[in-house]
Amino acid sequence: MTLADAERRAEKISTMDYVTVGEKQKFFRGSASSIADIWRHRELLGLLVRREIKARYKDSSLGIVWSLLRPLVQLAIYYFAVGQILGAARSVPDFAIFIFIGITMWGLFNEILNNSTTSILNNSGLVKKVYLPREIFPFSTVGGALFNFAMQVIVLLAAILVLSTFPLGPNLLLAPLAILSLVAFATAIGLVLSAVNVYFRDVQHLVEIATIILFWASPIVYSFTFVHKALNGNWLEQVYLMNPVTTAVLGMQKALWAEGSTATGALEQYWPPNLELRLVVTFLVSLVLLWLAQRIFARLQGNFAQEL
Repeated sequence: MTLADAERRAEKISTMDYVTVGEKQKFFRGSASSIADIWRHRELLGLLVRREIKARYKDSSLGIVWSLLRPLVQLAIYYFAVGQILGAARSVPDFAIFIFIGITMWGLFNEILNNSTTSILNNSGLVKKVYLPREIFPFSTVGGALFNFAMQVIVLLAAILVLSTFPLGPNLLLAPLAILSLVAFATAIGLVLSAVNVYFRDVQHLVEIATIILFWASPIVYSFTFVHKALNGNWLEQVYLMNPVTTAVLGMQKALWAEGSTATGALEQYWPPNLELRLVVTFLVSLVLLWLAQRIFARLQGNFAQEL
């Protein structure tokens, strides 16, 4: 670089606006500026999402097919182990569709939560060298998880068309609400954990254990009817229903599991009262949690570079 080039660059830099980096924002202020900053970097966010997707299938001969094979293998295992060996299929109508819905929803939640938690650490090189809104790293994992989820939903819808009856009633509207609620809740938790994990690296291991517990605390491989029969609507059942994952899974089941909504007699599925209202409340609460998570993240991100 010549002296003239250096002078021109210095003059250009002197005319640029200053960007404040690492300043702690007030907790109840700064949301609008954070959203605007993320929007300005939306192209970079898109690139990171594409990187997430490409990295998953890098040097793979089957590529995107792996996104379809994993849930199908899980479906086969749970259908045989839980459905046939333990006998759940005999008391749950159209058990294959029922369990595939739960596995698909759980896969979305689990992938967002786990990948978001480690997203800042996995991108430590960029965090230490370049200024950009750090929220885009957890958000990019959400984009990758949604792509994977879309592939699984295609398989799910095809399975419903082949093996069952496709629901066309008003309950179908519960599906997008259930997905939005689950994504908002998982993103909120993942955003906070991604920041905390920078300071306490044990968090990612605790998340792995917590997701195992949460999997069995949600009606994914067993029907909520069993829970209701065991608890008979007492306060423990209400605590169980306060789990946003439970509400989202039940909403998706009611939307797409036609046999569960029409079966009668011993196979009749029990749905929690006011499930639609519960879903709306879950979605609104998840949005509030997402806002709180971003404010917590903004307060913690100031020392990311030093901690990494």
